[in-house]
Amino acid sequence: MNIITAIKEWVRRMITRSDIKSTYGSDTAITDSFAAAINEWARMYAGKAEWVDNDSVHSLRLEQSITREFANTVLNEMTATVFANDKLNEIYKSAVEDINKHFQRGLATGAMVIKPLGADKVQFVSQDAFVPIEYDVNGRLIKVIFPEIKQISESTYVTRLEYHSLDYENGLTITNRAFLSHTKDTLGREIPLASVDEWANLVPEITYPAMLRPAFGYYVNPIDNTVDNSHGGVSIFEPARHLIRLADIQFGRLDWEFESGERAIYADELALKTTDGKKRDVPRLKQRLFKTIGANDDFFKEFSPQLRQADFITGLDTYKREIEFAVGLSYGDISSPQSVDKTATEVKASKQRKYDTVTAIQSNLKNCLDDLVYALAFYNSMTQSGYEFNVNFEDSVLTDDDTKRTQDRQDVSMGALQLWEYRMRWYGEDEKTARAMVAGANADVVE
Repeated sequence: MNIITAIKEWVRRMITRSDIKSTYGSDTAITDSFAAAINEWARMYAGKAEWVDNDSVHSLRLEQSITREFANTVLNEMTATVFANDKLNEIYKSAVEDINKHFQRGLATGAMVIKPLGADKVQFVSQDAFVPIEYDVNGRLIKVIFPEIKQISESTYVTRLEYHSLDYENGLTITNRAFLSHTKDTLGREIPLASVDEWANLVPEITYPAMLRPAFGYYVNPIDNTVDNSHGGVSIFEPARHLIRLADIQFGRLDWEFESGERAIYADELALKTTDGKKRDVPRLKQRLFKTIGANDDFFKEFSPQLRQADFITGLDTYKREIEFAVGLSYGDISSPQSVDKTATEVKASKQRKYDTVTAIQSNLKNCLDDLVYALAFYNSMTQSGYEFNVNFEDSVLTDDDTKRTQDRQDVSMGALQLWEYRMRWYGEDEKTARAMVAGANADVVE
């Protein structure tokens, strides 16, 4: 079994609440109803929503379109740098190099954790693959279990539970415990970590008194949780869940309209047989064209109904625009931009809606990345190195590129923006190359 799949199956079942309570003396921070919601969001994201039957109703994968649009907009507008510590900056850049696809899953499931694995690697864990135990009053995840499951034989499973517990006065405690089970439905009995070779060198428990922040970055969607009113993150497409269902069903109607409207020729069965009475071979692409009718009917009849696809397409696009409104996208992000004429006021309001949503996401992501950099600094003994972490976001949702470039040129002229920064932004150069190009240009002027 794939490890990631096994972990997610474990989390979705939550083993049993009694397992968690008997093992750690604590209950989970979310209810069974919220765990079920996370499971539903994950299934929707994978194109396996409960209303999809792969016969009459197919998934349009609008969930992926929504998360991809938000992830691209948020991350393409972001520049993040660790100053005053080149090594930490390199570690951070390498760690988040592949963040986009993982961020999409975090948006889909409601939250995600970016957890360092040692000094220079990270693990992206979406909300359907960890167990929250406690949030603080501000919604920060301070106690959480990260499970790792291995199937070592057909009926033998070993599970490692990595438990992070942060106390703002006494520091961070991380424990590792291992369990053996012969079914996927129970945690089983506890075994020594050394029973599994890969876990033999892990420390069962360690406390870091000076660590007063989580040892990971935690991102949560800026959406009110009305499922169970906990601090658990809500999927970015949850406000449009019912509309996504209607859109998938509407596409099924459109697909059926094309299928049911295929041209056909009804012919006497004798016309489709050879002289020796055998069925005549029909070219593969024309097999659906000929259909037999009884001998008492006309020899040939043509069936060629008028398609009504325009009405179905219009209805589908209406659902898509309602989805855009519900999740906070602009009109035309997933719907057809030419479907309905919009006034300038409507276009501006649409862009403002997306800008507000993206800005809220960026604010939460900034907090996540700030904690991640601190955790990376911690694992590299650099928390006292004097580093500074800076994150900037553009506002291209409201401002076109020409306007932004003109503004940046003015900023360079007034000295508010360095020329090498301008080159990094608009020529795609790294800092070293941009500085060298500026230095070379200045040297030519002096000569």
